[in-house]
Amino acid sequence: MPTPNPIAFSIFGLDVRWYGILIASALLIGLFISIKRAPKYGIDPDIVLDFFLFMTPAVIIGARLYYVIFNLEYYTANPGEIFAIWNGGLAIHGGIIAGVIVAYILCRVKKINFMSFGDMMIPGLPLGQAIGRWGNYFNQEAYGTQTNLPWAITVNDAVLGMIKVHPTFLYESIWDLMIFGFLFFYERKLKKVNGELFFVYLGLYSIGRFFIEGLRTDSLMFLGLRTAQMISLALLIIGFGGLLLLRKNPNLFKSEPWKK
Repeated sequence: MPTPNPIAFSIFGLDVRWYGILIASALLIGLFISIKRAPKYGIDPDIVLDFFLFMTPAVIIGARLYYVIFNLEYYTANPGEIFAIWNGGLAIHGGIIAGVIVAYILCRVKKINFMSFGDMMIPGLPLGQAIGRWGNYFNQEAYGTQTNLPWAITVNDAVLGMIKVHPTFLYESIWDLMIFGFLFFYERKLKKVNGELFFVYLGLYSIGRFFIEGLRTDSLMFLGLRTAQMISLALLIIGFGGLLLLRKNPNLFKSEPWKK
């Protein structure tokens, strides 16, 4: 795969980057899927629109804040770069946390079952991640260690120059697409109560992210450990632990029976 140009086009002297286009596309596709799924869960599509209006800025802020906090030394020395999200630097775990908080608050205000709302929304998330990850390719970031595998990509490393590396963005994109497809299969064949898709997503995404993160060379670190792997382990426990508890006692999460 050749070295890409991060700029898609320029208009009136303003560069429009592929990173921004892909992130915006992921959000719009997620919105479309959620609106289509809303009636199936007895949720007003207008509430989905309300959610995206609040969620979109919250997710971007959360993803950036997470990234800045774990790169605090760099951003303290370069404060002008904090808001330069067009250069990359959005941590998906920070975005997920922010999105869940906004969803929980909205459900309390609108008096909607949070587990139902989560299952309605969640399939659009891995699809959006699969699309958004290609922004890393255009920005030449989030790549892995050196390799000579046929599908290696060439990047201009700041220290080593032009090298061939693992396309970890591609690995995660493929994994996210597989999760997207599996969630619909699970919904049709295995789901018993609302909330299961939410927990299944957390578990499956965390498995893939844990191993893929091990290949990356630009991981955020905390106390000498990769933060993404630490968070992935925590979410893996929450995901599959929550699924088991939900199956055993749906009332624990105030869940509702699933009606196909």
